[in-house]
Amino acid sequence: MDGPSPRNLAFFTAILISLLFSALLGAADHFFFGGLNGMRLFAMGTVLAIVTFVIVYYVLTDFIYEKVKVVYRTISLVKNPTKDLKERISDERDILGTVNQQVLTWAEERNREVQDLRDTELYRREFLGNISHELKTPIFNIQGYLHTLLDGGLEDPEVNRKYLKRADRSVERMISLVEDLDLISKLESGRLSLNQQRFNVVELVREVIDMQEQKADRRKVRIRLNKKYERPIMVMADPDRIRQVYINLIDNAIKYGSTEGTVELRFYDMEPNVLCEVSDDGPGIEAEHLPRLFERFYRTDKARAREQGGSGLGLSIVKHIIEAHGQGISVRSQTGEGSGTTFAFTLAIAG
Repeated sequence: MDGPSPRNLAFFTAILISLLFSALLGAADHFFFGGLNGMRLFAMGTVLAIVTFVIVYYVLTDFIYEKVKVVYRTISLVKNPTKDLKERISDERDILGTVNQQVLTWAEERNREVQDLRDTELYRREFLGNISHELKTPIFNIQGYLHTLLDGGLEDPEVNRKYLKRADRSVERMISLVEDLDLISKLESGRLSLNQQRFNVVELVREVIDMQEQKADRRKVRIRLNKKYERPIMVMADPDRIRQVYINLIDNAIKYGSTEGTVELRFYDMEPNVLCEVSDDGPGIEAEHLPRLFERFYRTDKARAREQGGSGLGLSIVKHIIEAHGQGISVRSQTGEGSGTTFAFTLAIAG
C-alpha cells in the first residue's frame, strides 16, 4: 500500500487550515466587524496557507520522516543486508506504506522465531526426560542385580548365573538405546552415507519374515505376503537400511497387533516408485496419537510399551531412513478390534 509523501501531507494540511481559517475569519467578520475587503481576506488566507505548509513540511521531514527512514533502514538491513539501501528508499511516495508493511512482517517473523524457540525448548525438556527415564530403568536393574550378588548371591551357582543373565540383558538394552540414538543423530546430520544399490525388495522381505518367525510364534502371530509375487520387484536403495525398516515395522506389528493375529505385507506399483505396506489386525491407534507417532520415545501406551521392551526409537529410525532415501512414510489406523494399523512407505524402482 502506497503512503503519502511529506510534501503532499504538508500541502493538504495547509489547504485545510487556510480554508478553516478563512471560514472562521469570514464568520467573525460577519458578526463582529463591518466587513473586510475580499482581497485582504484572500491575502491573509494565502499567507496562512504558505506558513502552514512550511511548518508542517519541516516538522514531517525533520522530525518524523527522517526517523521513519532510520527504522526502515534498520529493518531492511536485518532482513536483506546485501541489497542496495539506496534502491530500497529511493521512492519517497510509498516509503511510509512500505515501512508499515516491513514492520508488520518483521514483527510476525520475530513472533514465529520466539514460538520456534519455545517449541524447541519444550522438545528438549521432553527428550531429556524421556532418555533419562529409558536409561534409568536398566541402570537401576543392573545395580539391584549386583547388590544381590554382592550380598551373598555370588556364592550360590543358581542365583549368580540367573542375576548375571538379567544384568546382561539390561546392558544390552542400554547399548541398543545408545546405538539407536547414534543412528538417528547420523541420519539427521547427514553423516550416515547410504550404500544404495539395485536389489529385489520381495526377497529381502522374505528374509526378514524368516528372521521374525520365532518372535511371531511366541504370540501366535502369522506373517505373510498378500500374494506370491513370483516376479522380482527391483528397487534402488540401501538394502541394510531397508532391512532395518522392515525389522522395526514387523516387530512393532507383532508387539502391538492382536495375539493370534496376522501381519500382512504388500507391494503396489506406483511408477516411478513402489509402495510398500506393513499391516496388522490389532486394535488400532487413536487419531490423536497419529501425528506424533514418529517422534522419538513417543508411546501411545507407555505402560504396555515398556513391558514389551525396545528403546522407543524404532519408528523414528524408520522415518529417518526412509526420508534419507528421499522418500516418505505414512500411517493410517482406526480404533476398534481388528481395525488394525498400516504403515506405508515408498522406494524408487530401479531402472
